[in-house]
Amino acid sequence: MGANKRLLLPVGHASVDFYQGIVPVLVPFLVAERHYGYLGVSGFVLAASLLSSVVQPLFGVLTDRWAMPWLVPVSTLAAGLGVALVGLTESYPLALAAIALTGFGVAAYHPEAARLARAVTGGDHVGMSWFSLGGNVGFALAPVLATPVLAAGGLAAAPFLLLPAVLGTLITLPLLGRRTGGTTRARGRDDWPAFRVLSAVVILRSISYIGLSSFLGLFVQQRVHPGEAAGGAALFVLFAGGALGTVLGGRLARRWGRVRTMRRAYGVAVLAIAGVALVPGPALYGFVAIAGIALYVPFSLHITLGQDYLPNRVGTASGVTLGLAVSVGGVLAPAFGALADATSLRTMLAVLTVFPVLALIFACRLREPARLEDPVVQAEELRIT
Repeated sequence: MGANKRLLLPVGHASVDFYQGIVPVLVPFLVAERHYGYLGVSGFVLAASLLSSVVQPLFGVLTDRWAMPWLVPVSTLAAGLGVALVGLTESYPLALAAIALTGFGVAAYHPEAARLARAVTGGDHVGMSWFSLGGNVGFALAPVLATPVLAAGGLAAAPFLLLPAVLGTLITLPLLGRRTGGTTRARGRDDWPAFRVLSAVVILRSISYIGLSSFLGLFVQQRVHPGEAAGGAALFVLFAGGALGTVLGGRLARRWGRVRTMRRAYGVAVLAIAGVALVPGPALYGFVAIAGIALYVPFSLHITLGQDYLPNRVGTASGVTLGLAVSVGGVLAPAFGALADATSLRTMLAVLTVFPVLALIFACRLREPARLEDPVVQAEELRIT
C-alpha cells in the first residue's frame, strides 16, 4: 500500500494544483479577448482564492472527524470543470462563478490529501516535501500545457484543459476502495499561540507569491518581450523554481531545522522579488527563479509545523496552512490590480517585497516544536487498511 499511496498522492496533488497554475495563465487571454483591465482580471484571482480560503479550513475540521478519501478524486474533477466552463461563457459573472468552482475543488482536496500524506510519511520533512512537490509540478506544468492550447484556440479551447482533471480522477479512484482510520488519539498539547503566528507567516507568504504569479506574465510582456510566450515562460520559471524549492525545503530542514530554514528563505525572497521588479531585460528570469525557490522552501515546512503545533487537529492544521497558502493572497489581488492601474506593474511588484519582510519578522517569533507525537505510531493509526 505504502509505495502505491506515495505515488498516488503526489500525482493527484499535481492534477489539482495544475488548475491553480492555470489561473494566472488565463489572465493575458482574458485581457486580450475580453478586454478586461487589471482590476477586472484580478477578480478572477479573487474568485479562485476567496472561496478556497474560507472553505478549506472547514474541510480540515471535517476530515478531523471523518475520513473522506472520496474527496480527493471528486475535488480534482471539480477544479478542472471550473476552468473548462470559463471558455463556455462570455458572461463575466458566470466566468467568475466557474473559477470559484475551481477554488472550491482545490479547497476540498488539500486537507484530506495532506492528512493521508502525513499518515504515509509519518510527518517526515522530506516525505512531506515530496507530497508538496506534486503540487508544484502541477503548477509548473500549467503554463507549459495551457499556454499552447489557449494560444491556438483562445479561451474557446479551455474545455480541452479538463483532460488533466479526468486523468487525475482516474488515477486516484483506487482511494475510494480503501478506508482510512479515524482521528488520532490525543498526543500532546495543541499550541494555538504558535499556530496563530505561523498562520500569519503563511498569509504573508501567500500574498507575496500570488501577487507575483498573478501579474508576472503581463509584466514580462512589458519588460522583456511582447506576446504570450514570454509571459508563459516566466510563469514556468517561477513554478519550476517553486518545485525545486519544495524539495530543498525538506532537506535543508533536516540540516538547519524548519524555523531557521524558513527565516533564511524569506530573507532571500525579499531580495529576489526586488530583483524581479527592478532588474531590466531577460536577467529578471534569474530573479524569478530565485523568488520561486525562496518562496517555496518553507511551503511543506509550514504544513508539518502546523501539524506539530496542533497534533490533535491534523486536518484542521492542514486545512488552514494549505488553505491560506494557496488562496488567501488572492483576496488582495484586486487591490494590487488597482495599484497597478494607478501606478504601474513595476511599482506594484516592488510593493510585494514588504510581505516577505513581515513574514521574516513573524518567523523570528516561532520556535522549533518538539515532536508531540510518535510519527511511526500515528502513521500506523492512520494507515490505509
